[in-house]
Amino acid sequence: MSSDQVHAGNLTVTLREAVREAADPAKERLVADGVPAKLAARDSSLWGPEAAEEAAIRLNWIDLPRSSRALLPELERVATQKRAAGLDRVVLAGMGGSSLAPEVIAASRGAELTTLDTTDPHQVRRAISDRLERTVLVVSSKSGGTVETDSHRRAFEQAFRDAGIDPAERIVVVTDPGSPLAELAEERGYTTFLADPNVGGRYSALTAFGLVPSALAGVDVESLLKEAGALTDALSADSGNAALELGAALGGFTGHDKVVLAGDTPAGLGDWIEQLVAESTGKSGTGLLPVVVEGVDAPGFVPGPDSHLVAFSESGAPEAELADTLVTGPLGAQFLAWEYATAVAGRLLGIDPFNQPNVQESKDNTKALLERSGDGPLPTGTPLLVEDAVEVHLADAAGPSLFTDAKDLAEVLQRLVRAVPEAGYLAVMAYLDRDEEGDGAAARLRMALAELTPRPVTFGWGPRFLHSTGQYHKGGPSNGVFLQITGEVTDDLDVPGRPYSFGRLQTAQALGDFGALSERERPALRLHLRDRAAGLAQLRQALERVQP
Repeated sequence: MSSDQVHAGNLTVTLREAVREAADPAKERLVADGVPAKLAARDSSLWGPEAAEEAAIRLNWIDLPRSSRALLPELERVATQKRAAGLDRVVLAGMGGSSLAPEVIAASRGAELTTLDTTDPHQVRRAISDRLERTVLVVSSKSGGTVETDSHRRAFEQAFRDAGIDPAERIVVVTDPGSPLAELAEERGYTTFLADPNVGGRYSALTAFGLVPSALAGVDVESLLKEAGALTDALSADSGNAALELGAALGGFTGHDKVVLAGDTPAGLGDWIEQLVAESTGKSGTGLLPVVVEGVDAPGFVPGPDSHLVAFSESGAPEAELADTLVTGPLGAQFLAWEYATAVAGRLLGIDPFNQPNVQESKDNTKALLERSGDGPLPTGTPLLVEDAVEVHLADAAGPSLFTDAKDLAEVLQRLVRAVPEAGYLAVMAYLDRDEEGDGAAARLRMALAELTPRPVTFGWGPRFLHSTGQYHKGGPSNGVFLQITGEVTDDLDVPGRPYSFGRLQTAQALGDFGALSERERPALRLHLRDRAAGLAQLRQALERVQP
C-alpha cells in the first residue's frame, strides 16, 4: 500500500494516501487547539460544555499504565492462592466493557477463560456444569446492578451451595467503590477488587475489569501495562503521536463512516474495538459504525464507498495490504491507542465519547415487560407467517409495504436485504447459544447476508451487543435495517431469588430492544426458531433462494 507510517513507542499507524489527505487537516486542527497536551492532562473541556461534567469523571484511563500497577501485588497473591487450591478454571460473568477486554487478553495470550455474557439458559447451564469443583467465578460489574451479571452470580452461588462449596471461596468481585455489588461482596466475604470509578466501562481494559480475570486465568498482566506504558510519553506530543494519527483518521476521513475491522493479531481485538467505537460515537444521529469481518478474503467482503478498512494484522497479511489504515503493535498499546483515538474522533465528530444515552432504554423496556407480564406469557405477538420451524414477526414500524404480503421466508429475506438504503447497513442480532450455535449456522449468517447486499452487514450476540453496537443502532444515523433471531428454549434455568428464568429474561431483552427499534421507526424483523437447529438450517436454505 502506498502510505505513510507514524511510529510511537511500540505502535505503528500506517495511512493510505487518501486517508492521509483527510487526516492531516483534522490533525492540524487538533494540534492548533492543543488537544494532545490537554487530553494527556485530562482536560474535560475538550468535548464542549455539555460533555464536560461526564468527561471530568471519565478520563483516568490515560494514566492506567502507571496507576494500575498498584493492583499487581494483591492480584498475584490471589491468583497464586487460587491456583494452589486447584482452582484452574476461570469463569467471567460480565457484560460489555467488563467482559470484552479480558476475553481478548486471554485469547491473545493463549489462556483459558470462559466468558459468560449471555442470558441464554443453555449456555449458562453448561458453564455451571463444567468442572464446577475447579471453578473460580469473577463477577464483574461497574454499576454493580447489571441484570445479566447479577443473574449469573445468583445461579453460581446456588450451584456452589448445592455442591457443598462455600461461594466465598470461589467468587471474586470486580466493581466500583460503593456499588450494590461492593456492599454485597463485603457482607458475604467475597474477595473484591475495586476499580477506578473515573474510568468508563468501555475504556476499562487496563483497570481491574481487564486485569483481574486475565491474571486469574494465568496471563502476565504486568506485560500489558508495560506495553501500554511504552506509548504513554507520545500521547501529549503534537508529532510522532500514532494514537493522534489514528484518531484523526477515524474522525477526519469524512464520508467514510463504516469502519471495517479486519485482522487476527491480536486475536479477537475487533470485537473489543467494535464496542469502544460504536458505543462512544453512535449518538445524536451520527457516529462510526464498526463492521467486524472474518477477513478480506471471506465471502461477501466488498469495501463500500463509505467504508474505511482498518486492519490490525501484522504487515504482509492480506488485510494489511488492502487496508486504508493499518495499526500494528502489542495488545496493551493497542488498547490505549484505540481509547485515545476514539476520544479524539469524538471531538472531531462533535459528540461526547463517554456517555451512552440510549443503552438504558432497552434495559428499561426489559424491566417493564417482566413487571407487566407477571407470571403470564410475554407479549411475543402474532407472527406474520410460519414456515416449518421459523416464525416471522414484524416490528410495528416495518410497515405493510415491506413484508406484510410476503409469501414465504425467502421472499421476506429478499425484501429485507433490498430494504437497506444506499448509505445504510444491515444488523443481525442473535439471541441464541453462542457456544452451540456460534461456530455453526448462526455465525455464518453475516457472510451469507453480506453476499446478498453491497452494504455492510454486522453481527451481534444478544444481549451482549446491547452493551456495544446497541447504542449505535438507536442513537446513530437512522439508516439501519435489523434482523433479530430468537430461539425456543428447551432446557430453561431459574434465576435464584428472582421471579423469572434465564429464558424469560432472554426473551424480554429481545422484545425490549425490538420495541426500542420500532419506536424509532427502524425497519426490524424478528425470526423466531421453534427448533433452533432445524430453523437455522431452514434459514440457510432460504438465503440460497434470495437473489443479490
